[in-house]
Amino acid sequence: MSTIVIASLNARYIHASLGARYLLANMAELRDETRLIEHDINTSLADVAEGLLRDKPRIIGLGVYVWNASEARELVQIIKTVSPETVVVLGGPEVSYEIDDQEICKLADYVIPGQGDLAFAGLCRLILKGDLPQDKVYRPSAFSLSDIALPYDEYTGEDIARRVIYVEASRGCPFRCEFCLSSLDKTVYPFDLDRFLGEIQKLYDRGVRSFKFIDRTFNLKTATSIRIMEFFLDKMREEPVYVHFELVPDKLPDELKAVISRFPEHSIQFEIGIQSFNPDVQALISRKQDNKKSEANLRWIRNETNAHIHADLIVGLPGEDVTSLANGFNRLVALNPHEIQVGVLKRLRGTPIIRHTRDFGMRYSPLAPYTILSNELIDFATMQRLKRFARYWDMIGNSGRFKHSRTLLLGSNPFERFLDFSDWLHARCGRTHGIALERLFGFVYQAMTGNFGIAPAEAEAVLMQDYLASGLRSEPRFMYDMAHKHEHSNDVGKRPTETRQRRHS
Repeated sequence: MSTIVIASLNARYIHASLGARYLLANMAELRDETRLIEHDINTSLADVAEGLLRDKPRIIGLGVYVWNASEARELVQIIKTVSPETVVVLGGPEVSYEIDDQEICKLADYVIPGQGDLAFAGLCRLILKGDLPQDKVYRPSAFSLSDIALPYDEYTGEDIARRVIYVEASRGCPFRCEFCLSSLDKTVYPFDLDRFLGEIQKLYDRGVRSFKFIDRTFNLKTATSIRIMEFFLDKMREEPVYVHFELVPDKLPDELKAVISRFPEHSIQFEIGIQSFNPDVQALISRKQDNKKSEANLRWIRNETNAHIHADLIVGLPGEDVTSLANGFNRLVALNPHEIQVGVLKRLRGTPIIRHTRDFGMRYSPLAPYTILSNELIDFATMQRLKRFARYWDMIGNSGRFKHSRTLLLGSNPFERFLDFSDWLHARCGRTHGIALERLFGFVYQAMTGNFGIAPAEAEAVLMQDYLASGLRSEPRFMYDMAHKHEHSNDVGKRPTETRQRRHS
């Protein structure tokens, strides 16, 4: 029987909630009567509610984020309808700001804005004693990171075997990028490094071999970054380990480069936020970034190390039109990162980006995740085209399945060429999800040879390399359909045996 349930609605099963584990680790004397229950947002919410209420808990704590806001609201509605006596406590970034305007906050009994590591347990003590706070908003007291228990023991064996293991060596960010909630932080707060590495060692001893750091600015303090990287390099002498870090793009001193260059292949990934190469846009959103240094560092990482690079751009920033976005995309393509995440601006609650709403005609969806719909420089129809561009780019540019054919598809003007391809693909299939890989190869081949004038033999050569590496086991219809679309019209679906044998050979 659990008196308290900490609930988490994750985007996918593979994502284990670090925030929920912080709450669990800090329940102190209430730990034995507290249970963590995780689901993903694709689970029936009635089923989720049934599971949460099975032991008739007194309190349910739920983390609310931009990716689960709609599902969380519906879940709370169900819980309060069938079990109104259950006390529902909300926390997380989505309910830390604009609390009075949100239906989910009105439905819940209490809301904890900000860092709830210690506050949730404190509120539970008051509720269980019957000393109910009168104010719905229960604000955390200030605390030091040394005051809280670290959450890593709360990862289960199943988590370690099947899920992403998130860790953090610090909290906060010194930068003021207005689209990001971290812009509200005043500085970076590091965990004690010896204590942190001791916990990472325990995870390693339990079998963790992949660590995803969620620090916003991992390379802000060079000495700390080097010590953490040396820790993992030492482990790699025994067996492979994989680590993910988020880097500030224009800060890469020589001593840090020397350590990065020692990482073997398939062992390290850097997430590098460029967001925009336009200096005027950067100034508008309070983003300080030396573009020349950022380019030089990206080029060095790509050409001189084994690191995998995931670089970010944002569509819809105030002051950035399609031409500026295209220039930034082409500039980034030229640097050849392994992945370019073309994200679409979201108005996260509490972020200062809202100050540009009137001056730049920023119009956002009223529903989570509050994606931008249009602004004064990019109308709604064009923004829709750019969103499809981003989705198709993920399928083709970032998936790794078109590694050899991507360059040929993009030509000399990658943004213009891929936007044309995106428009054509959407007109052909009318969807941005659920396109079978076999069919996608066919579309790419048709666009190459039919739209962009690429010789069939040249297109076939690169696509066949990608097709064979993709893991598909069927015959490659993308070439057969084009070369033989007028043949065998009376025998649709059948292929001559000699043609099949020739293709296999």
